[in-house]
Amino acid sequence: MKTVAPIVRAEGVHKSYGSLEVLKGIDLAVAPGEVMCLVGPSGSGKSTFLRCINHLEAIDAGRLYVRGQLIGYEEHDGKIHELRETAVAKQRRGIGMVFQRFNLFPHMTALGNVMEGPVEVKKEPKDEARERARQLLGRVGLSDKADSYPSQLSGGQQQRVAIARALAMQPDLMLFDEPTSALDPELVGEVLDVMRGLADDGMTMIVVTHEMGFAREVGHSLVFMDGGVVVESGDPDVVLGAPRHERTQAFLSKVL
Repeated sequence: MKTVAPIVRAEGVHKSYGSLEVLKGIDLAVAPGEVMCLVGPSGSGKSTFLRCINHLEAIDAGRLYVRGQLIGYEEHDGKIHELRETAVAKQRRGIGMVFQRFNLFPHMTALGNVMEGPVEVKKEPKDEARERARQLLGRVGLSDKADSYPSQLSGGQQQRVAIARALAMQPDLMLFDEPTSALDPELVGEVLDVMRGLADDGMTMIVVTHEMGFAREVGHSLVFMDGGVVVESGDPDVVLGAPRHERTQAFLSKVL
């Protein structure tokens, strides 16, 4: 039986900020079409790890591969050298990222925000980019908001535009860094619904989240991180329902 190569593979990933070691040897693999949810207390390294995947943060040791390609570095004779920013930017094109804060361009409409990447980065014809941007706004339930500016949109709507903007680059991997944590509670559901739809369509996703219901329902795997290490991982139902490690038990007793 043919084994499918993982989309993301982390091998012994370390990251420090000065004397503070944030990641202490992360080993993970994410299969094509998998939704992996990363959970854990604040400061456990989840967001840092996510940012390392697209080289927004440079790792200090280990290897990170996306689609079999070493991210941010090239290897010669067993030594790795950091790539130039232009080469890193090219690697990032296939990786969509959605942050806690929406980071939309305030002077552009929703449509303009979604078109910007394909036109400016990929040099797509404007008509083509505009047509796909309209389709993507429809996909996230915002067809009627194409001409609205971010200041005219709710937080949930802005986050959905941010998701459409990431999708406009046609990524084969989506990273979500606590995409609902800055939202009012009543707006969380509309963003999770869009993410649920992406999962149903087979998008490979890594989601840093505090939404345990989403992790249980949509996630294929759940990883509990604490203190810069993976403490426990597995099927979300198993990890959430019968956690083996006492650190996992203590964390879940507070959040569930």
